[in-house]
Amino acid sequence: MVNNAMIDLDIDMRQYDCPFIDTTDDEDIAFSAVQWQLDTDARRLETRLVAKADSRNALDKGLHTLRDHRNMKRCSILSKRENVAQITTAIDETNAMETIERNGGYITGPFQIEDGREHWHVGFDDDATEDETLAELERHNDFRVETRDHFDATTLFDLIENSGSALDLLDGCRSLTETELETLQTAAERGYYQSPRETTLGDLADHFDVSKTAVSTNLRRGERKVLEAAMSAMTGLDDRV
Repeated sequence: MVNNAMIDLDIDMRQYDCPFIDTTDDEDIAFSAVQWQLDTDARRLETRLVAKADSRNALDKGLHTLRDHRNMKRCSILSKRENVAQITTAIDETNAMETIERNGGYITGPFQIEDGREHWHVGFDDDATEDETLAELERHNDFRVETRDHFDATTLFDLIENSGSALDLLDGCRSLTETELETLQTAAERGYYQSPRETTLGDLADHFDVSKTAVSTNLRRGERKVLEAAMSAMTGLDDRV
């Protein structure tokens, strides 16, 4: 019987030989991978990343620290504006990368690095490979598995085909202002959308110390943005009912 499933792990990782982790441990800067390619023959990882800091000075300082890391082979700035830069890098293959690759695992999504830790998406084809790889990773790295999903081929195909719809929904959520997001979250947590309602506009107004009109306006604006994003996502679904 052919095994056509994939195990997908979200891993919070701290490597002890990674330039990006060391840099974010020492500096107020974060990195998000856009593209990456592992050259197993040269034992080198080439990446294109977005670097972000709280200020231009913090960004410059962080990039300088990254360039000086002992495992950094190349670091070039492609573009920079205020506190954000797009860079390309080449680093020596880390122990964790080598362990995952050698055991048949693979990276399934972009990784983010901040505050001395790295968020990985790693895939395996079977439970035995997963168990062996994680056991070996524990010898030289500090990590915890945050989520574990098991996808069959049909689910994977559906995820890939409808990735655009997922992005539409994410963009809509990201368009919420901080006030709109907080108002929606509090309303949902307190049962405003339950039937019957477990809280009222007056209760929410008291919580935020604003008028009922202000709360109602923030709710309507947030709801409109989320609904428009959801409708856009549903329109783009590959397999509509």
